Amino acid sequence: MDLQLTGKTALVSGSSLGIGFAIAESLAREGAHVWLNSRKQAALEQAIERIKRANPTAVLDGVAADLGTADGVKKVTEKLSKVDILVNNVGIFEPKNFEDIADEDWMKVFEVNVMSGIRLSRAYLPGMKAQNWGRIIFVSSESGIQIPKEMIHYGMTKTAQLSIARGIAESVAGTKITVNSVLPGPTSSEGVQDFVDSLSAKTGQTKEAFEKEFFENVRPTSLIKRFATPDEVASLVTYVASPLSAAITGSSLRVDGGVVKAMY
Repeated sequence: MDLQLTGKTALVSGSSLGIGFAIAESLAREGAHVWLNSRKQAALEQAIERIKRANPTAVLDGVAADLGTADGVKKVTEKLSKVDILVNNVGIFEPKNFEDIADEDWMKVFEVNVMSGIRLSRAYLPGMKAQNWGRIIFVSSESGIQIPKEMIHYGMTKTAQLSIARGIAESVAGTKITVNSVLPGPTSSEGVQDFVDSLSAKTGQTKEAFEKEFFENVRPTSLIKRFATPDEVASLVTYVASPLSAAITGSSLRVDGGVVKAMY
């Protein structure tokens, strides 16, 4: 299927690894000119090289910046003044008991997960309005609906993204700009794999045994009973970014393996 992305310019925040990398690669494969982002220049260059090896004709650029700060967002928008597709993917998480989450922890996760998307969307929305076409996608999480007790501050930011995306979508009603949230469930990104490795080492379990126990006890409502792959999430994001998804806006789209126990 031709997703009609040739000639479109896309920015994917936090795209050197994991879901963000898979989204960047998928968009590039469909013909978009993709800008990747990472805090570190070396990681950015490695990500671009990885995509180029698999897709020699991919059109790629990158900008290293910490999007958890206003200065970092300014650095990106000064280098890239206009985009057709904005994927607000950058995010951090940290398992921690509620009583141990200090003020600075709340503020850090909010700045990275929420304010990055607000600042980027605010910067790029005028250009989308001027051309009467655009896509803004927030990569949220099923944790925004089912708040995880082990990282309430993370869940809070993912709920906030849902509100922001819906609000922006309302503000551009009647235009050809769509704004949506995509909600991955447990996904085998590098960050999650590091987390799994750490817990497996502590308990002496194999990864396979840990995954089985995780879906029996922590996410028992999962219907696929496994971690999704970043590519499976990227497939949905890429479709939502395309002109073919023009009637989908203001939506929270789950790619969660059925973890959220709801029919709507």
